[in-house]
Amino acid sequence: MPGRECYHCKQWVDEGEEHDCWTTTEAALTQDLSEDLQDAWERLRETAVSFGDQRIYASHKSIMFSRKSCYFFVRPKRNFLELCVFLGRALKVPRVRRVDRASKSKIVHVIQIRHRDEVEAPLTDWLQEAYDLSDVLASKATTTRATSKTKPGPRKKNAKAARVIGSRRKNVRRPPARTSKS
Repeated sequence: MPGRECYHCKQWVDEGEEHDCWTTTEAALTQDLSEDLQDAWERLRETAVSFGDQRIYASHKSIMFSRKSCYFFVRPKRNFLELCVFLGRALKVPRVRRVDRASKSKIVHVIQIRHRDEVEAPLTDWLQEAYDLSDVLASKATTTRATSKTKPGPRKKNAKAARVIGSRRKNVRRPPARTSKS
């Protein structure tokens, strides 16, 4: 039967069949995890839900946890859960595999989780810190936007550029350049 292979997920799609590999769910991302990783995932999710109001959704190969913006996400892998936490400071601890600047105010920390027992302090404290930071950054962005709506003052021009532009506007004829004859 004619069809094509999806360039993204490499799944065979029959002609005329609808295919949307970008839409996914938490269940689809976590169904193939080992029992230890399933337990770790459940504990991680329960911990995050206990923080308060937020949005939890699956996006591509990650499960996102966000308020106004994402404060951490989980990428389920075969042998571990890759946890990416956004904090306002860099952590220097052995559990953190990698630290990268995500934006002017956020630093992402990549942590691998292999067992349920790893989802405890200080990891849960970092998640709580990230949750609180997202609220602080959202309120700062709101106040910054509110104050930045004022119109800027008049621009000052470079004096030399103003003379050149002014001379072009006047259409002043200049005498031809003199050449010396020897």
